[in-house]
Amino acid sequence: MAKPSFNAEKYLKKIGLGKEDHYFWKQIGKSLLCTYALFGVAWWWNETSPLGWMTLKPKPKEEKEMAYLYERRKFPYPGDKEATDEFIARGGTIGTTIGPKGIIESGEDPDNFQKKLRSKKLEQESLKLWLRMRNEVISDLQEKGYDVE
Repeated sequence: MAKPSFNAEKYLKKIGLGKEDHYFWKQIGKSLLCTYALFGVAWWWNETSPLGWMTLKPKPKEEKEMAYLYERRKFPYPGDKEATDEFIARGGTIGTTIGPKGIIESGEDPDNFQKKLRSKKLEQESLKLWLRMRNEVISDLQEKGYDVE
């Protein structure tokens, strides 16, 4: 008549889920929640940071090459006549900084600047293609037995 009953509490206690372990799992849950919250905030900050220098994303090669345009300039104090004259004599802000709307301030128009960048990139690509074709021709000639230096 005595039917052996299934004692779930006994098995849960063996795997660490008994009543005395509730506090431990509560602390684990809190620590995981805080950790995930911190990682989430860091991820969100990385995507929406108002500070351009604070993001964790690596800078692309083009941006690194054009970093000189973003260098901090020391402007003279408006009341200092000598420093202001010297600053203007050196060229002032022309061609050295980014303007209020991100326009490059220089003596030339932005379209001309873009054309120069495109032509420079085109020259680099054509040089790569030329070298690759030259190396293929040299290797073909060497395979046929010609002495090519």
